[in-house]
Amino acid sequence: MAELRRPPSIDAFGGGGFRVSGVWRPGSLLILNDEPRHWDPSSPLEVDDFADVLAAGVRASEFVLLGTGAAPALPPRDVRDAIAAAGLGLEFMATEAAARLHNVLAQEGRRFATALVAV
Repeated sequence: MAELRRPPSIDAFGGGGFRVSGVWRPGSLLILNDEPRHWDPSSPLEVDDFADVLAAGVRASEFVLLGTGAAPALPPRDVRDAIAAAGLGLEFMATEAAARLHNVLAQEGRRFATALVAV
């Protein structure tokens, strides 16, 4: 019998953090294997910022949903290359759009990592 997943929802964002499944989480956010955790990305983003996602690879995720902050920003080439080399796709957009899309994709049962830069 398949395990019933309960992916976290992003209920609100802004003010430097996120409300995830009813719990306020200050700072940037990483959701991997349906587990929300604090994320402390560099500026600009670096490959090491995605170490946990890359280590989990395709066993945990089909792709990375990246919220880049107040505006969409192309991640650096080495980050894009490392994610692709791990066999993962990458979708990047402003954090606001990524937070909304997270909930839609989670309800569809998709397996993905969400990395959101706080705004």
